[in-house]
Amino acid sequence: MTSIVVKRIDSQGRIVLPLSWRRRHNVREVLVVSEGDKLIILPKRPDLTRYFDSIEVDVRSFSDYHELRRELRVKGSEVH
Repeated sequence: MTSIVVKRIDSQGRIVLPLSWRRRHNVREVLVVSEGDKLIILPKRPDLTRYFDSIEVDVRSFSDYHELRRELRVKGSEVH
């Protein structure tokens, strides 16, 4: 689904993203990519690569982000 919304940029360069978008993507930070004559706004996702090869976790599937995150928090608190 594509949504297009016209937004004004205030004098300090800020743009307010619609609440429905912020809730749908569940993010508090975004990446703004300048590509040619386009600005692309992408949800910023946590970078889990810093944990690769540093903590052993027991999860059924790496596709379940929430389970992986819980395990990393538990194991990470044991390491630190």
